Amino acid sequence: MVLEDGEYRLSCVLRAHEDDVRRICVCGEYGIATSSRDKTVRFWVPAPEKKHGYMLSKTLAGHTSFVGPLAWIPPGDRFSEGGIVSGGMDTLVLLWDLGRGEIVERMTGHKFQVTGLAIDDNGDIISSSLDCTIRRWRNGHTVEFWEAHKVAIQAVLKLSAGEFVTGSSDSTLKLWKGRTCLHNFVGHADTVRGLAIMPGYGVLSASHDCSIKLWALTGQVLMEMIGHTSLVYSVDAHSSGLVASGSEDRLLKIWRDGTCIQSIEHPGCVWDVKFLENGDIVTACSDGTVRIWTSLSDRSCDPLELETFALELSQYQISRKKVGGYNLMDLPGLEALQVPGTKEGQTKIVREGDNGVAYSWNSKEFKWDKIGELVDGPGEDTGNQVLDGTRYDYVFDVDIGDGEPVRKLPYNRTDNPYMVADKWLLKEGLPLSYRQQVVDFILQNTGQKDLSFDPSFRDPYTGSNAYIPGESSKPQVSEPLPSFKHIPKIGMLFFDSAQFDGILKKVYEFNAALATDGEKSLLLSELELSRLDAIAKILKDTSHYHCSSFADVDILLLLKMLKSWPVAMLFPVIDILRMIVLHPDGASLLHKHIESGHDVLMETLVKVTTNPPLAANILTIIRAITNLFRHSCFSSWLQSHYSQVLDALSTCQSFFNKNAHLCYVTLILNYAVFLVEAKDKEGQAQLLSAALEIAEDGNKDVDGRFRALVAIGTLMLNGLVKSIAIQFDVLSIAKEAKVSKEPKIAEVGADIEMLVNSK
Repeated sequence: MVLEDGEYRLSCVLRAHEDDVRRICVCGEYGIATSSRDKTVRFWVPAPEKKHGYMLSKTLAGHTSFVGPLAWIPPGDRFSEGGIVSGGMDTLVLLWDLGRGEIVERMTGHKFQVTGLAIDDNGDIISSSLDCTIRRWRNGHTVEFWEAHKVAIQAVLKLSAGEFVTGSSDSTLKLWKGRTCLHNFVGHADTVRGLAIMPGYGVLSASHDCSIKLWALTGQVLMEMIGHTSLVYSVDAHSSGLVASGSEDRLLKIWRDGTCIQSIEHPGCVWDVKFLENGDIVTACSDGTVRIWTSLSDRSCDPLELETFALELSQYQISRKKVGGYNLMDLPGLEALQVPGTKEGQTKIVREGDNGVAYSWNSKEFKWDKIGELVDGPGEDTGNQVLDGTRYDYVFDVDIGDGEPVRKLPYNRTDNPYMVADKWLLKEGLPLSYRQQVVDFILQNTGQKDLSFDPSFRDPYTGSNAYIPGESSKPQVSEPLPSFKHIPKIGMLFFDSAQFDGILKKVYEFNAALATDGEKSLLLSELELSRLDAIAKILKDTSHYHCSSFADVDILLLLKMLKSWPVAMLFPVIDILRMIVLHPDGASLLHKHIESGHDVLMETLVKVTTNPPLAANILTIIRAITNLFRHSCFSSWLQSHYSQVLDALSTCQSFFNKNAHLCYVTLILNYAVFLVEAKDKEGQAQLLSAALEIAEDGNKDVDGRFRALVAIGTLMLNGLVKSIAIQFDVLSIAKEAKVSKEPKIAEVGADIEMLVNSK
């Protein structure tokens, strides 16, 4: 069919879900099925009194967690009104008799969330999961399953020829005939989240790399659609040739021949999109609403519904409006000025109409003086954003792989991108060898590719000038340089960035897995899960760390999980602990429990290093211990346990991935500063030995070796082990470093050689 050449506009709205609508399944002429985070599936049928409207027919409640993928079984001998298959975060696949609204088959076997469903030609149900497997179900039982990808599978799509395609977090698609992989499609740079058939051409894929690709079944990329500014979750195609996509950027985008012809903003993330046969588009939104869009004027909604949608969109935009980097709706009203200030010059920002206004406390006259309205500078049109209470022109989503959650990279247009890259890599515990990739990413996404930047900035953790490819490695500053470029190290490094949504999601997944693994005694209750949500909320609000606090039961809950949960499930719990120790009250409460004899830190360290070590556990425990240096209450623990910590971690270095190794060297660097201040010669000597082992290993990554050399130089310059280092032939290590092709390695090698030769 050929669609009329008109813009899409709202046709009707389906309201009933109580939380995010996650997936849509078009059930032919019979209706539309939708799934939601509210744990239900809802079935909508055409409304007889409205030729283009729908009404709720059935609510199917049976999942214990949010529901995702859906599949439709047309009416037949078994189901007179058709059947629905649903998959959930609870790992279940459920088959519903739509006529009776009842579950007729409950399929268990997946270890983690079910992410995709399809119905084979013979009636078998095919499911995919985050557990990396595909399962084939017949009469409620698994008839076969296999590991289809090495990491999570996000989608499965049946093709007309009986073959099917999978999309994965490994950024690839695979074409399958039975259990045989016929082809591996490589081209995306990030997770493949959604799949759809493009009639007459091949397969469409939606990816977290913000793109949509059209593939021939031979694996050739026929077309790429670029336009979304955040993760793309879904894609669908119509026989007319139109393509629709939904994204985290809150847009439904409509494409023709690879070009976006229309974008429709939603008051929330667009989780799923589906075409109806008549060309209308159905969207699933995180505001809990299903909307249908049409290109035909005679199917448009009435003016009142259109006005309601405009109001919802406006309210959402207002709720996200930033003034001076602050969320307008989060600012207190004028009544906040009735509370006196506590000191001269104290600043308070309040909401006055659609503006944020700053006031300063005048203690002499005992009143608030108006300073002025907050304004946003250049970059407001690019989405002036706030991260951890600070305003930035941009906050980019960056996926570093290794199954870790997306990281936030803040940037202002006036910043030097090399400095931003260095600081961000350090903060995230990532190799500095990624610097140029990060810089290129920043320049590409801010339109600054043709600008030049002054390279004479200071390295974020050594104070030296950073190396910029194409520039001289010599510092370009006019003031006299210090005697040493990279030593001593001053201050501590912390891992203070976390993606709490991803951490909590993993906890919920593991909690659901405990039920299926027969470990119900370890399950967290709904109340305990709600406490974890509350903990995360407190930790997210870094601007109120000075006044927020935790309940003692919060710490006890984490201790319970660390003591009782299986070792393979500990890493998200350790990650919460990593952030708890950065919070003043969290650190104080945890320290109190440790002092009372419950040393969960050492118990957890021993547990994750003596069992077969898992990379995720090792990474998170190293970061957690590194963060202990933030608060002085842990100083005694750090000094009395340094030997056990270093011994435990050194024995499992063979299990380190690149990130874990860099974090380990960061821990050593912090310990170097700490033990120098403590004047602990014995501790400095053990630390020196660990750092020398890393520094003399030419196979270690450049950034890890560099930090180890900085630690050695710091221990020699300000510590008590210079003579010991010389006995260990540190001069040979320094000379070898000095001739390195890596500028910073060469510079710190020269520092140490100079130090050895000095009196």
